[in-house]
Amino acid sequence: MVGANRLLSRDFDFLAAGKWLLLGATVGVIGGLGAIAFQLGLQFLRELCLSSWAGLELGYPGGEPPEFGFGTGRYTPYLVVLLPALGGLLSGLLVQRLAPEAEGHGTDAAIDAYHRRLGRIRGRVPLVKMITAAITLGTGGSGGREGPIAQIGAGFGSLLATRLGLNARDRRMLLAAGIGAGVGSIFRAPLAGAIFAGEVLYSSSDVETEVLLPATVASIVAYSIYATRFGWGHMFDGAGDFGFSNPLELGPYLVLAVVLALAARLFIQVFYGLRDLFGRLPLRKELRPMLGGALTGLVALVLIESFGGSRQVGDVLSSGYGILQEFLRSDGADVALPVLLLVGLGKMLTTGFSIGSGGSGGVFGPSMVIGATLGGAVGRLFHEVLPGVVQHPTTFAIVGMAGFFAAAANTPISTVIMVSELTGNYELLVPSMWVCALAFLVSRRWSLYRAQVPSKTWSPAHVGEYVPEVLATATVGEVFRRQRKFVTLRGGMSLREVLDATDQSRQRLFPVLDDDGRLLGAFRIDELTHALHEARRGTKPPTAAGLIHGRTPSVRLSESVERAQRLLRGHRVDELLVLEDGDPPRVAGILTSADVLLAYTRRLSLQHQDDPSSGRGDGAPAA
Repeated sequence: MVGANRLLSRDFDFLAAGKWLLLGATVGVIGGLGAIAFQLGLQFLRELCLSSWAGLELGYPGGEPPEFGFGTGRYTPYLVVLLPALGGLLSGLLVQRLAPEAEGHGTDAAIDAYHRRLGRIRGRVPLVKMITAAITLGTGGSGGREGPIAQIGAGFGSLLATRLGLNARDRRMLLAAGIGAGVGSIFRAPLAGAIFAGEVLYSSSDVETEVLLPATVASIVAYSIYATRFGWGHMFDGAGDFGFSNPLELGPYLVLAVVLALAARLFIQVFYGLRDLFGRLPLRKELRPMLGGALTGLVALVLIESFGGSRQVGDVLSSGYGILQEFLRSDGADVALPVLLLVGLGKMLTTGFSIGSGGSGGVFGPSMVIGATLGGAVGRLFHEVLPGVVQHPTTFAIVGMAGFFAAAANTPISTVIMVSELTGNYELLVPSMWVCALAFLVSRRWSLYRAQVPSKTWSPAHVGEYVPEVLATATVGEVFRRQRKFVTLRGGMSLREVLDATDQSRQRLFPVLDDDGRLLGAFRIDELTHALHEARRGTKPPTAAGLIHGRTPSVRLSESVERAQRLLRGHRVDELLVLEDGDPPRVAGILTSADVLLAYTRRLSLQHQDDPSSGRGDGAPAA
């Protein structure tokens, strides 16, 4: 029995597992209850203000029917403008007086707290955010629930960690777990919520893997509590019967990816352009959301009156999920093409007015509506032109939901899963992956979330994990892989010869030598690609030497790996030229960022072997 206990304690870390199971579940309970309270408050205000008072016929997702049964009152046009303005005023006053960090779309504030504030969020922020976001969205302000619930959940996680006296690392992990709990519960997407918590922190394809386990626990618990109150079904219905069975559809989906990437870029420019414009207005900060709300209502009123009181164009207000649900149920037949385009573009404006002015709300919900309407419009057009290839425009609306947010927020993985869980359709994973990957690759230079950092190496949360002193103890010659084959080129080689020589290589950096083997310089693969495009346009093809532009960063064999890392980061490249120590220098090969990381890992493991106390020792889960 004693031997069995020793075996279990040696091979299984029950202490760490128990710690994060308990903490994650606690965050999940609080996050789930917070999501219920937020949703009920939002629904109450939305049905009371927009439906009963303003007389708007609101649309709802199939999984979120009306809760309070106020009914639809007499249509009152001036309230369409007045209610969002009053909601903005009240929200602005509460935010600026109680918690200014609750302003805006929430997720960015949570990301900023994770990276730059040691995971600290003031205890009052979740409550203020819950109230002000419900007011903003419930009175007609255009926004989503992801931002508020992410900041609410993150605030609960941060507060719990602070009250328990946990260290900064654990506090950051509970903050991220709170994001997962909030998003996973309110959208009934527990898997996507957990992955979103780790993915949204970075603007590249990097993921904060160490937060995934506590975020998963928190998301499952929060989802279970939330679904007990609001039901276990998917948020949208009518989308489960569509699939992917024709590879020719990948062509139209490619066009969709480009359209979504361009639209995401436009949305980001509109959103931050309006935010900057409101910031320059000679108006007190608490009054700016009132102006933003009034402009939001004005856009909605113009559209409603222009379309003869159409309910669908009114979805530029609040969450706007009604038009999305109608499109899914009717396979696009009940929504006209001009309405799709106007709601998509109008939603960009109203979200910029409502949230960019300082109101409380998220950007995920509007992104879903914009992506679905633009995707549906593209699907409708392809259905008219290629009915045998694109048979159901609804598939483009569903995939558009995923692709647009993946492009706008740099979260392709969680978004694919999120849309599948929202709609209950897992048959469109292939086109969703295709569109999300392409849209992300095209648009990853910009993001709705400005607090994101490129990767872990850029995050203050990981300061000390890539310690320069560790890398300074190794030279490039010690870690450089001499046996790795690499391609060198002669300066006089033609563009065709260069293409033939590099065709099978995975290199991204190519050294160019003269006839005596001396280094002339180097060029990168993107410069070769650019030259190829120019040659196809009729420009005279350059030689290999003509592809060289400027000096290429390089290191000597005797220099430290720490210097190599600084060059890689400073020039934002993945490969460096390695030169012999002699004069003139000869090319020894290519050093990659993976070589540097491997050198760091090996050096650090040696230090850990020499110093057993240098391990984690704080019960953090291994990713």
